[in-house]
Amino acid sequence: MKKLVLFYNPVSGHAAFKNKIDSMVEAFQRRNILLLMYRTKKEGNEEFVDFVRETQPEGVLAAGGDGTVHECVNLMVKNGIDLPLGIIGSGTSNDFATYLKINEDMEKYFDIIAAGKSCRMDLGKVGEDYFINVASAGMMTGIAHEVDARLKNAMGKMAYYIKGLGEIPKFHAVPLKIEADGVLHELEAFLFVVINSAVVGSMKNVAKDVSVTDGKLDLLAIRKCGIPSLMAVTADLIAGKPVSEKDKVLHIQAENFRIESTEPLQSDLDGEIGPMLPLTIETVPQAIAVYCDVQG
Repeated sequence: MKKLVLFYNPVSGHAAFKNKIDSMVEAFQRRNILLLMYRTKKEGNEEFVDFVRETQPEGVLAAGGDGTVHECVNLMVKNGIDLPLGIIGSGTSNDFATYLKINEDMEKYFDIIAAGKSCRMDLGKVGEDYFINVASAGMMTGIAHEVDARLKNAMGKMAYYIKGLGEIPKFHAVPLKIEADGVLHELEAFLFVVINSAVVGSMKNVAKDVSVTDGKLDLLAIRKCGIPSLMAVTADLIAGKPVSEKDKVLHIQAENFRIESTEPLQSDLDGEIGPMLPLTIETVPQAIAVYCDVQG
């Protein structure tokens, strides 16, 4: 019987996933797979590494939101655990899983996992930390960290939008110096995102020609503009229309970025608090295998 370790967050997504564990165990047992549970704690999940090494599974499943996947990826890659990763989206935001369309039919996805189908995908790296989907800074970046956990669990994505509406009067552009593969760009921008996939903040198709297997990352920066133009870009994002070709948006594909500002800016990595700017961001090609049946 195959073994998989389930790295799960008991409080993500309305704290509902823990009520689905038995059905998951049954689904995998039907496929001759034994699930070994690792319940995450708020802090200090380094013992997960020892758990994986001791149990010697064929793969790892991360169940939770983007933050849970981020933590699992970092624990695996930093400690040389090169096993396929399955993503069971059960949090408020599950952008990477949405991009890969791996959670639209869970029974089909369980079949893919049971068959051992996986694709190697790129990661981004900032300092010693990895991100699987996005690194960002600027307006809206701090909202994910300021939303009360109880409100987020009760209201889901709506909690972010409520908080965001209250922040609109505070929005202002900041000066940025962006060096992309040696080419310097200077601008004032409301925000920037460096993305691996084309789904960010639950908004789909934010840019064209994005791939998680091309050895590059995509940077999008919303340039300083009037409120009507800013609202137009935002409306397209919410509607799932790509904004990478709009004149108010800077779009760059590159392997490496250096981003700095004269203003103090806190970054965000996959929805988790990242370092202050300046940032040095690099692509790590084919850094991790992810259970899926499509190339991103």
